[in-house]
Amino acid sequence: MSHRYTRVPLAAAAALVLTLTGCAGWGGGPGGGGPDSINVLMVNNPQMIDLQRLTADNFTKETGINVNFTVLPENDVRDKISQEFSSQAGQYDVASLSNFEIPIYAKSKWIAPLDDYVAADQQFDQDDILKPMTQSLTADDGKLYGEPFYGESSFLMYRKDVLEANNVQMPAKPTWQQVADIAARVDNKQPGMRGICLRGQPGWGQIFAPLTTVVNTFGGTWFEQDWTPKVDAPEFTEAVNFYVNLVRTHGENGAPQAGFTECLNNLVQGNVAMWYDATSAAGSLEADDSPVKGKIGYAPAPVVKTDSSGWLYAWSWSIQQASAKKDSAWKFISWASSKQYEELVGQQVGWSSVPAGKRASTYENQDYLGVASSFAEPTKAAIEGADPRNPGVQPRPAIGIQFVDIPEFTDLGTQASQYVSSAIAGQMSVDEALKRGQRLAEDVAERYQSRQEG
Repeated sequence: MSHRYTRVPLAAAAALVLTLTGCAGWGGGPGGGGPDSINVLMVNNPQMIDLQRLTADNFTKETGINVNFTVLPENDVRDKISQEFSSQAGQYDVASLSNFEIPIYAKSKWIAPLDDYVAADQQFDQDDILKPMTQSLTADDGKLYGEPFYGESSFLMYRKDVLEANNVQMPAKPTWQQVADIAARVDNKQPGMRGICLRGQPGWGQIFAPLTTVVNTFGGTWFEQDWTPKVDAPEFTEAVNFYVNLVRTHGENGAPQAGFTECLNNLVQGNVAMWYDATSAAGSLEADDSPVKGKIGYAPAPVVKTDSSGWLYAWSWSIQQASAKKDSAWKFISWASSKQYEELVGQQVGWSSVPAGKRASTYENQDYLGVASSFAEPTKAAIEGADPRNPGVQPRPAIGIQFVDIPEFTDLGTQASQYVSSAIAGQMSVDEALKRGQRLAEDVAERYQSRQEG
């Protein structure tokens, strides 16, 4: 949803990608097998690279279990995990999956339930995992299928100094209308600084990550509980009109192409006064080399009809059902998602690099709070306020806040997002965009309804 370069200084981000893609062995197949080794397939996000570097001298040294990593960019790793786990060849024991895939994979019986391992593990402390994370990694059968490595929600980031200079006070719990009013008041008050940045880039995980949370709090939904599609319903239409009008009137330049990274750059470079997006962005905003360090305020995700509206996302670990080494796989997961691992990262890599957003204890750790004091509490509150099973004003047919947790949503959301992005670009009306989106949703609904009737 954001989860790109959540802590890497902006100038280093591109260099990191080049470094990763240029290293021999990256993205190759698993290494040698053997009883004392496991194969892990994971995304190449910075926190995962830290994990890879720390594993041999710590986990392997303590347990004798060697870990062979295959590390790939996000789109590539999703494709490879889907191929590997759907075939159930058992070549990989552990994979990094998000809370979007885990309930879907659990239903297909591609991944193993973890409840027995958790119950037998005296050290892991599942109760310390933030409740919405546990909920989002629990399938319809009530069993737990993943453990979070790091997580995020969404909140509103704003330039405290800019608001203050214009005699504007951010409410403790802003509504979307209040945010729009503030955007109007600060727009262009500093040369070249627009009121707000909102994603306009096509993609189910780009524009529709923030936009679906807006739809939820305006009272809309992609589908009602019986799979009736509601993409062109009044509430969905009102939310999208509001979003499109706000970004067209007071938003960033180049909005139809702006995603997470572009908005992050805009806020860091002083091109916008506010930004609604992932809590994980705060690490970059408060980095030592950030020109806006110390100037940013953090407010809850804006609301209309709901008490909260932040999304929920977690890169997590799951075990392939066909793995012959589930016990060793669990030992790795238990270590990688533990409090002890966070301490290790803090001490050896730096506290700003801790894979946070998953454990309550992280937000009581004084060493972590020393670098994250400005955004730690707002982040924890955003995650704790997220309700993946009840994110709107009506019951839903599938879990999910900023997505509908069904395999078809990736195509549905991405196609519909192209129409909304075109509306931001002024190439079609919102009504036309959502009419087209409704037709796509009707196709998905028919499949699910016929499956239930069958």
